[in-house]
Amino acid sequence: MEEIRRAAEIIAKAKHAVVFTGAGISAESGIPTFRGEDGLWKKYDPEEVASIWGFKRNPRAFWEFSMEMKDKLFAEPNPAHYAIAELERMGIVKAVITQNIDMLHQRAGSRRVLELHGSMEKLDCLDCGETYDWGEFLEDFNKGVIPRCRKCNSWYVKPRVVLFGEQLPQRTLLTAMEESRKCDVFIVVGSSLVVYPAAELPYMAKSSGAKMIMVNAEPTVADNIFDVKIYGKAGEILPRIVEEVKRFRQT
Repeated sequence: MEEIRRAAEIIAKAKHAVVFTGAGISAESGIPTFRGEDGLWKKYDPEEVASIWGFKRNPRAFWEFSMEMKDKLFAEPNPAHYAIAELERMGIVKAVITQNIDMLHQRAGSRRVLELHGSMEKLDCLDCGETYDWGEFLEDFNKGVIPRCRKCNSWYVKPRVVLFGEQLPQRTLLTAMEESRKCDVFIVVGSSLVVYPAAELPYMAKSSGAKMIMVNAEPTVADNIFDVKIYGKAGEILPRIVEEVKRFRQT
């Protein structure tokens, strides 16, 4: 509780807080993580199902993997997502930087979300360049039908997620770097901080003078740069932090 109060006091005084989230926050919504003891890459070959060269070689493998995971990939936001959105509504959080592609932050009410690894919202045909909204394929996808370009009939219809072998969207990355450098509080939620270049962002915030807060299931390699570290479930901890923030702002 003492650490929750410390975090809340720092956040309550923030003028420009930024939240950085990883797979851990979505895991609490039932979405499996990719790494770790029970991660998806223990069961699947990422080169086959989640690389750009694998997709170009066999797009069916990517879509069959996605279909197998669809009940878990399209989950509901949890209390941690809603707590972050509430901090944004309070005018404290100015941006959410996420490594996740599940769009749960937006569904919870966050309005400024920087998706470092893209999302399923848009799809592009790699052959003719036609662009689609995910909703145009959702009904067929739920029936097990693999997306196919309706203009040129190509199977190479790819969601705007960053696969292995692809660069992060540069404009989004540059904006995330800018936010990390100018924030006065940087809050990490549910990230192992081992995937680069995203893992550089906390160090940018720290070197620019930001107060550093971590809410994570377990320690990370970067724990030494944080002023407050709270280990546990984000869905339990963040709502308590928000309530404490409200108390601090009322006094």
